[in-house]
Amino acid sequence: MRSAARKLVGSAGLTRLVCLVAVLATVGLLPWLSHRDPALTVLRARSAEQEATEEALSAIRADLGLDAGPLSLLGRWASDLLRGDFGTSWVSGTDVLPSVIAGLQVSLGLMGAALGVAVVLAAVLVAPVLVRGRGSAGAFAAMLAAVPEFLLATVVLLVCGVWLGWLPTAGWAGPEYLVLPALALGVPAGGLLGRLVADALPAVLDERWVELWRGAGVSRTAISAAALKRVLPPLVPQFGMVAVGLTGGAVAVEMVFAVPGIGRTALGAAKSQDLPLLQGSVLALLLLGLVAGAAAAFTRRRLLGPALRDAGLTLPPARPVRTHPAIPLTLFTVLAVTIGWGLLRDPYTVNTAARLAAPTWAHPLGTDALGRDVLARLGHGAASTVGTAAAICVLSLLVALALGFLPGVAAGAADIANALPPVIVGILVAAATGPGTGGAALAVALISWPALSAHAAALVQEVRASTFLTAQRAMGATPFWILTRHVLPSVAAPVARHALLRLPGIALALASLGFLGLGAQPPAPEWGLLLDESRAYVERAPWAALAPAVALALLAGLAVSGAAAVQGRRAWVRRATPTAKKRAPKKRAAKKRAPKKRAPKKEASVAV
Repeated sequence: MRSAARKLVGSAGLTRLVCLVAVLATVGLLPWLSHRDPALTVLRARSAEQEATEEALSAIRADLGLDAGPLSLLGRWASDLLRGDFGTSWVSGTDVLPSVIAGLQVSLGLMGAALGVAVVLAAVLVAPVLVRGRGSAGAFAAMLAAVPEFLLATVVLLVCGVWLGWLPTAGWAGPEYLVLPALALGVPAGGLLGRLVADALPAVLDERWVELWRGAGVSRTAISAAALKRVLPPLVPQFGMVAVGLTGGAVAVEMVFAVPGIGRTALGAAKSQDLPLLQGSVLALLLLGLVAGAAAAFTRRRLLGPALRDAGLTLPPARPVRTHPAIPLTLFTVLAVTIGWGLLRDPYTVNTAARLAAPTWAHPLGTDALGRDVLARLGHGAASTVGTAAAICVLSLLVALALGFLPGVAAGAADIANALPPVIVGILVAAATGPGTGGAALAVALISWPALSAHAAALVQEVRASTFLTAQRAMGATPFWILTRHVLPSVAAPVARHALLRLPGIALALASLGFLGLGAQPPAPEWGLLLDESRAYVERAPWAALAPAVALALLAGLAVSGAAAVQGRRAWVRRATPTAKKRAPKKRAAKKRAPKKRAPKKEASVAV
């Protein structure tokens, strides 16, 4: 057992190193992988009027070292990086490192404030469970965790900044400029943290040691502190994922509120093809993700202590989030009716006479800046977004089933994939292939498989250890027979259901890339792109922005309520089935005990 575990850890470490080197090599080769000629980008930055002749482009390639081949380009970039030289911006001509450091300082301040908001919100969600000793964060926390940062940022900007005028909506000139971005970035993270802790606490508070401590007169404060200490170590890796999510969400939030952080710097560099600045920014974001994961692992080891570090401490099963089955059905019906109604309309017809028209019967959701029907664009955008998300789900399912039989490889690759938010991968893919639906789909597909592969690996290990497979081997069954008739059917169905539940989340990730300009391009009617296009005239025509925002919110609610309904149904089946089986034996046992109660009376009469 120990040798198998050591081999697993060794293969995971090797895979982790290989994947990290591959990511760094991709970043270093961006000038060679770029879909546009870097020499042309530099020429336009240096002199917009100079003609792009072959002689001028060749001179720039020689000056930048782009004509030496990919290996020489990668070696030169790596050697400069080791010396602390991040290169020179192709657009501004300044050193990249000061720009990266300045943007990183702003982003760290924003992420620190967002983390404070997340901790406060998580404490509010957890406090009722600690006070009553029961309950759960429920569907409300799950809904908060499912709302994309870019969507919440748009809603907060619209309501608190534009309509109410409470706080500034753009810039970075004082503490008041930090409030709305920190709320937009911290509320989803706080919902996720609160849900994880609050859902795990009731099972911990039902453990035997809590009852013994209460009987011994230990205070409620001490018991709550001990329960939190018991809950936190297994959840710390999830907290690391939350920190990585803050890194990716900061890109969208900085874009919405015009915050000069590292995410906005990376996105601007990708759009202007300033590849040295993009390389430095992506390296900073990748470093943040890796540091967050390492800090989570270190914190877990410190919380466990030397006696429990290798004990594989886990939490009792968390109670599932309860929701009424009618909720996902209602959300699905509303979305289906809206999408179906929009599919019957033309999303590309331009009518400048009806620009930014309010909702009427002719245009139930109003029109956009070109007079196009918002309902039609909403319906057609859903069809393309959900179709692309379904294809990504199928691809992720196939990858997960394949990697489920290679747990070491899957674990090592998943560690690197989890450190890369979809936005960062989308920036890299857009820099290499150009923005578009295909690039956004590739970016989301590259990082959507880790959760499915972990699920598949756990199921494969469980099925392989079952006794019926041992009997099959003893009967002479071939490995191919066992694989195709027993292992794959037992693993594929649960992982396929898991992939289906992740479909709305993948659609939201595609929408976020479209919102940032990395996905579908105009005039495509994609939800994220619709939301981005409507931000320019949100004060005059808020309905154009509210329509895709509400649709995305309904999609997030459908993801949460659908998963909760499935979990609740499974929990009900697990509880109901053993109860039904135990009723009959109890009745039979009662009949058997009846004669035993009469026996002592007969013996007593004889003795008398």
